Parts: sequence; C-alpha cells; structure tokens
Amino acid sequence: MMKQLPPQERPRERLARYGSSVLSTIELLAILLSSGTQHRSVLQLSADLLARFGSLQALSEATLEELKEVKGIGNAKAVQLKAAFGLWKRLEEKNPGTLLDTPQKAYELIHPEISSQKTEMLFIVLRDVRRACLYKEILSKGTLTELLVHPREIFHTAIRHQAHTLIIAHNHPSGDPSPSPRDHEMTQILLAASKIVGIELTDHLIIGSSGYFSFFEQGLLGKKKAY
Repeated sequence: MMKQLPPQERPRERLARYGSSVLSTIELLAILLSSGTQHRSVLQLSADLLARFGSLQALSEATLEELKEVKGIGNAKAVQLKAAFGLWKRLEEKNPGTLLDTPQKAYELIHPEISSQKTEMLFIVLRDVRRACLYKEILSKGTLTELLVHPREIFHTAIRHQAHTLIIAHNHPSGDPSPSPRDHEMTQILLAASKIVGIELTDHLIIGSSGYFSFFEQGLLGKKKAY
C-alpha cells in the first residue's frame, strides 16, 4: 500500500515537493485513483490500467464499461478517470495543435519521429477542420521493404478521433524518399478508401534522410485547392 512507502517516496509527497514532471504516469494515475483495493495497492492498480490499455491515449478513450473490466476499478474510480480525461480534452480544445497547411510543415512535424528509424514505420497525422494537428501516432512498424497495414486500421483511427482530414507518412531507411511502385499502390488504395469514408487523404509523405517526397506536391492525389 502507499502508506508502506517511506514518506519521501510517496507520489503525493513527491509531487508536492518536486512537481508533477518528476512523477511517472503510473504515479500520477495513483494520485488520481487515491486508493487501491484489499489485494492491490493503488500503484499496482495504476500499472494494471496502463497494461490493459497499452497507452495513456488509449486509456483516456476507454469507456466506463471498459474501465470497469479492470479488476479493482469500480464505478466511482471509473468516473474519476473519465472526469479527469474529460478536463484534459477540454484543455486540448482550448489549445489547438500545430497548423499543418503545407507539406513542409507536415514534414517538420513528422521528420523527428521516424527519420532515424531502421525499419519502415507508418505515421498518421489527423487534422481538424482548421487544418491543425488533432492527433498523431506511429500506426505500424514494418520490414525494411514494406509496411504491413490495412486501410481499416488507418480510417478506424481517423473516425475515432473525428478527423476532418489526414496525412500519412512513412520513412525509407535507405534515405532515398523516392516512391516505390508499392508506395504508389498503397496511396491509391488509401485515396479510394478516403473517398468512401469521407475523410480526405491530404498527403502521403515519404521521409528520407535529408528530405521528403510529397504526393500532394507532385499532383498525384487529384486536384485539390489547398493543403
């Protein structure tokens, strides 16, 4: 239990003394949950939550019913979590993300995330109606030669976050951003799917070691008035 920890190691005391930045996600969740159960400390319960959902983002999107599937999380704790994440969402709404209105700006956002990776990674950027970044995620990790991803995975994420448009990107570990026949094929598949779903595929960026290839800039996504 939390009380069994030395006072200087307890999350509440550490936050009060050093601030929230020094605490782990598990410790912050423990403070939010306040208490554990008879058989699970609040820190163990917090670790169980993160393990169950895989990430803080996924945890924030869980429903009350999904939260209560975790042993030790009853209705009261589930409501506490939903309230906290609800406040977080409102704060994000008041502070819109980076405006991505050119391929260069999208490249500058994505490049640090995947350019140095040794395997190909598919990165998705979702935008709101103002063309500001709504959400970003590495969606798939592939091999050196191809990515293994299905359009439904991409558009499921886009629909879940109520995206207006999306940008996809992947890196070429070789450093050369020139598109392969497979890159062209995948882009056309996603473009067709975007028209069915109603969430526009604005661009597909291929990230190299010192630059990028933009399907939008090359006019390979059809006629568009603006990025």
